[in-house]
Amino acid sequence: MEFLFASATGLLTAAGVWLILQRRSFPVIVGLSFLSYAVNFFLFASGRLAIGALPIVGASEAPTDPLPQALVLTAIVISFGMTAVIVLMALGAFFSGGHDRIDLDRPDRGEDRP
Repeated sequence: MEFLFASATGLLTAAGVWLILQRRSFPVIVGLSFLSYAVNFFLFASGRLAIGALPIVGASEAPTDPLPQALVLTAIVISFGMTAVIVLMALGAFFSGGHDRIDLDRPDRGEDRP
Protein backbone atom coordinates (compact mmCIF):
# COMPACT_ATOMS: atom_id res chain seq x y z
CA MET A 1 0.00 0.00 0.00
CA GLU A 2 2.82 2.41 0.85
CA PHE A 3 4.57 1.62 -2.43
CA LEU A 4 1.39 2.42 -4.37
CA PHE A 5 0.96 5.80 -2.67
CA ALA A 6 4.66 6.62 -3.03
CA SER A 7 4.60 5.70 -6.71
CA ALA A 8 1.46 7.75 -7.34
CA THR A 9 2.94 10.72 -5.51
CA GLY A 10 6.19 10.52 -7.47
CA LEU A 11 4.43 10.07 -10.80
CA LEU A 12 2.07 13.00 -10.19
CA THR A 13 4.98 15.19 -9.08
CA ALA A 14 7.06 14.31 -12.14
CA ALA A 15 4.14 14.87 -14.52
CA GLY A 16 3.25 18.14 -12.79
CA VAL A 17 6.77 19.53 -13.01
CA TRP A 18 7.07 18.49 -16.66
CA LEU A 19 3.75 20.14 -17.53
CA ILE A 20 4.62 23.34 -15.66
CA LEU A 21 7.71 23.71 -17.87
CA GLN A 22 5.60 23.80 -21.06
CA ARG A 23 5.03 26.99 -23.03
CA ARG A 24 1.26 27.02 -23.10
CA SER A 25 -1.04 28.08 -20.28
CA PHE A 26 -3.34 25.02 -20.28
CA PRO A 27 -0.55 22.47 -19.58
CA VAL A 28 0.71 24.76 -16.81
CA ILE A 29 -2.74 24.71 -15.20
CA VAL A 30 -2.94 20.91 -15.46
CA GLY A 31 0.60 20.64 -14.06
CA LEU A 32 -0.33 22.75 -11.05
CA SER A 33 -3.36 20.52 -10.50
CA PHE A 34 -1.15 17.42 -10.65
CA LEU A 35 1.21 18.94 -8.10
CA SER A 36 -1.67 19.72 -5.77
CA TYR A 37 -2.89 16.11 -6.13
CA ALA A 38 0.61 14.87 -5.29
CA VAL A 39 0.68 17.03 -2.16
CA ASN A 40 -2.75 15.69 -1.19
CA PHE A 41 -1.51 12.10 -1.58
CA PHE A 42 1.54 12.91 0.51
CA LEU A 43 -0.53 14.51 3.28
CA PHE A 44 -3.01 11.64 3.28
CA ALA A 45 -0.24 9.04 3.45
CA SER A 46 1.38 10.82 6.39
CA GLY A 47 -1.67 9.99 8.52
CA ARG A 48 -1.06 6.21 8.42
CA LEU A 49 -2.00 3.77 5.73
CA ALA A 50 -3.76 0.74 7.18
CA ILE A 51 -6.45 -1.40 5.61
CA GLY A 52 -9.34 -2.30 7.88
CA ALA A 53 -8.05 -0.37 10.90
CA LEU A 54 -10.46 1.44 13.17
CA PRO A 55 -10.40 5.21 12.70
CA ILE A 56 -9.66 6.58 16.19
CA VAL A 57 -11.62 5.15 19.11
CA GLY A 58 -11.14 1.55 20.17
CA ALA A 59 -8.10 0.82 18.04
CA SER A 60 -5.92 -1.90 19.46
CA GLU A 61 -2.82 -0.45 17.85
CA ALA A 62 -1.86 3.18 17.26
CA PRO A 63 -4.89 5.21 16.17
CA THR A 64 -5.07 6.95 12.83
CA ASP A 65 -4.30 10.66 12.91
CA PRO A 66 -7.30 12.68 11.62
CA LEU A 67 -5.28 15.88 11.08
CA PRO A 68 -3.82 14.91 7.66
CA GLN A 69 -7.31 14.03 6.43
CA ALA A 70 -8.56 17.47 7.47
CA LEU A 71 -5.56 19.07 5.78
CA VAL A 72 -6.30 17.18 2.56
CA LEU A 73 -9.92 18.35 2.59
CA THR A 74 -8.78 21.93 3.10
CA ALA A 75 -6.16 21.60 0.35
CA ILE A 76 -8.78 20.25 -2.07
CA VAL A 77 -11.00 23.29 -1.53
CA ILE A 78 -8.10 25.73 -1.84
CA SER A 79 -6.71 24.07 -4.98
CA PHE A 80 -10.17 24.10 -6.60
CA GLY A 81 -10.51 27.83 -5.94
CA MET A 82 -7.00 28.60 -7.17
CA THR A 83 -7.52 26.49 -10.30
CA ALA A 84 -10.66 28.47 -11.08
CA VAL A 85 -8.76 31.75 -10.66
CA ILE A 86 -5.88 30.57 -12.87
CA VAL A 87 -8.26 29.31 -15.57
CA LEU A 88 -10.02 32.68 -15.63
CA MET A 89 -6.68 34.48 -15.90
CA ALA A 90 -5.61 32.19 -18.75
CA LEU A 91 -8.90 32.71 -20.55
CA GLY A 92 -8.56 36.47 -20.17
CA ALA A 93 -5.03 36.35 -21.59
CA PHE A 94 -6.21 34.15 -24.46
CA PHE A 95 -9.09 36.44 -25.37
CA SER A 96 -6.97 39.58 -25.16
CA GLY A 97 -3.90 38.23 -26.95
CA GLY A 98 -5.37 35.61 -29.26
CA HIS A 99 -3.01 32.85 -28.06
CA ASP A 100 -2.08 31.08 -24.86
CA ARG A 101 1.71 31.23 -25.09
CA ILE A 102 3.36 32.20 -21.82
CA ASP A 103 6.93 32.66 -23.04
CA LEU A 104 6.54 35.63 -25.36
CA ASP A 105 9.35 37.78 -24.03
CA ARG A 106 10.29 39.06 -27.49
CA PRO A 107 7.82 40.53 -29.99
CA ASP A 108 9.53 38.79 -32.96
CA ARG A 109 8.44 35.31 -31.83
CA GLY A 110 5.60 33.97 -33.87
CA GLU A 111 2.88 31.43 -33.22
CA ASP A 112 4.55 28.73 -35.29
CA ARG A 113 7.83 28.63 -33.34
CA PRO A 114 8.17 26.09 -30.51
